[in-house]
Amino acid sequence: MKFPLGGVRGERAANKGGTALTVQSIFLPEAIHRYMLGVSLREAPVQAKLRAETATLAEAHYQIAPEEGQILAFLVETTGARRTLDIGTFTGYSALTVALSLPADGRVVSFDVNEQWTALARAAWAEAGVADRIDLRIGPALDGLDTLLADGGSEGFDFAFIDADKENYAAYYERCLRLVRRGGLIAVDNTLWRGRVADPEDRKEKTEAIRAFNAARLDDQRVALCMLPVGDGVTLLRRR
Repeated sequence: MKFPLGGVRGERAANKGGTALTVQSIFLPEAIHRYMLGVSLREAPVQAKLRAETATLAEAHYQIAPEEGQILAFLVETTGARRTLDIGTFTGYSALTVALSLPADGRVVSFDVNEQWTALARAAWAEAGVADRIDLRIGPALDGLDTLLADGGSEGFDFAFIDADKENYAAYYERCLRLVRRGGLIAVDNTLWRGRVADPEDRKEKTEAIRAFNAARLDDQRVALCMLPVGDGVTLLRRR
């Protein structure tokens, strides 16, 4: 059985090949999505500019929806987070959004392997005046997280956002669970994977990885759990 993608007619980005790419909450009808953004989205001009620049890339679909970014900002502000992790920088929207929500002494440690994408990120962070709050580390995120642990970083972070290669989600999560303090939060992107996780005919590696990650969290008593149909599905986990 194939599942429709829901409210995908709303905000889109055209990549260089002309393909329409969704950068909104795909399970919301278009009219409701527009209304929600109209009455609730608070986005700085530099954030909107970065989204527009990202929309020109062939990989624009990697961009999180602005309403998902606003959830991250809300969580960071309400929990008083100061040290955060950003696994999968891309063009820097999530790191920028979190950094803007941190106090002046707050820090984001962000991981990515792509210098081209992160060049856009660095420019946006500088324009927003938060470059000094973001520690970008180029290289495999698993290696970077292991380095943090080896350097005594256990329980040294308040918040983590995971949005990188799906096959490594479980490995990223286990490391974040050690790095985030008790009571800290982990947010995981793409956990509904355009509805493909609910399609038994989809046996692709990425789908299977997300499906397995989701199933394992249901019985994971180390965390409190909440899955939201925002963006492409975001799961929130609070370390107990």
